[in-house]
Amino acid sequence: MTAKLARLLRRREPDEGMTTAEYAVGIMAACTFALVLLGVVKSDAVRSALAGLVRSALALAG
Repeated sequence: MTAKLARLLRRREPDEGMTTAEYAVGIMAACTFALVLLGVVKSDAVRSALAGLVRSALALAG
């Protein structure tokens, strides 16, 4: 019986894609990254740097 089980397990195709738990972990990681990125972008230093970048780009275009 053990040899038969080993043959069945060897014939089994490997899993493809993610399972539900892996999707949940991936979504949580993406949300955490988005929150961290949002916090960085909303900081005063980054906001002023982005505003300066936009102003200089508009000055070059005009």
